[in-house]
Amino acid sequence: MRGVILAVSHSSENHDLNKGIGYAIAAYLLYGFYPVYWKLLSQVPALQLLAHRVLWSFLLLFLGILILRQGKAFRTAALRRRVLGIYALAAILIGINWLTYVWAVGAGYIVETSLGYFICPLVSVLLGVFFLGERLRPLQWVTIGLATVGVLYLTFGYGSLPWIALTLAISFGLYGFVKKTAPLGPLYGLTLETGILFLPALGFLLYATLAGQGAFLHGDFSTDILLVMAGIVTIAPLLFFASAVQRASLSTVGLLLYINPTIQFLLGVFVYHEPFNQARLIGFGIIWAALILFVLDQSLHGQRQPERGQGEMI
Repeated sequence: MRGVILAVSHSSENHDLNKGIGYAIAAYLLYGFYPVYWKLLSQVPALQLLAHRVLWSFLLLFLGILILRQGKAFRTAALRRRVLGIYALAAILIGINWLTYVWAVGAGYIVETSLGYFICPLVSVLLGVFFLGERLRPLQWVTIGLATVGVLYLTFGYGSLPWIALTLAISFGLYGFVKKTAPLGPLYGLTLETGILFLPALGFLLYATLAGQGAFLHGDFSTDILLVMAGIVTIAPLLFFASAVQRASLSTVGLLLYINPTIQFLLGVFVYHEPFNQARLIGFGIIWAALILFVLDQSLHGQRQPERGQGEMI
């Protein structure tokens, strides 16, 4: 009898693990194909895209809280000075990240956005060293050194600093770092972040509309639908990610993260035909080598990925 119970328990654990991996893959596939969605809105100015993303995400999240009858609990948890301060900083960082990303996709820099998310885990490691006093193992220093060489090579070989990639990596790395100290769960946290940005976003959209520059309700119907759906597009992968981390280990979910920038890179090169010359190939190759060593070191030492902010990326 005991053996049967153990077998059932083991089978249940494997089932949860498989579901967790499935949810993680779903989240990162959605993130990976994000450029396709934002490309459809490339005619809309980036600031308006950011504002619509904030606006509809907040309304959808807040509606979810009301449906779950958690409005009072949310207000009690969120409306505290320390909590508001933490999430105001997080909101600024994710706002910078989202704005940079939608602008870069629309301007034809998908390959460089993928580079940002390839090097983001290494940025998180450096933040741990500088702000948390963490010590790096020898192989981790090698990965940081290689990634730095890769960025420098891209800067001098390609002729310009990959500022888009660095902005995305640093803003999201800092966002994840802030979220490590944040007291709220994913639903409350993202609701508060978008809530902090809601009034500025709404004000900007009203100003754009009054100035005759608003894209919403002033263009084709498909554009209006895509703008409204920006909230669902933002939230859906977060829900998949939250389900994934409940069922699979953070290290497993973290390693699957590279599905996202890999798809973005392939889309940029093979679908949207962005330039990828020899200088970029060498620079990316050096950074990919650093990532391979990073993943190997993580696997050998069983290191956990950053616990918060990892799924709330773009």
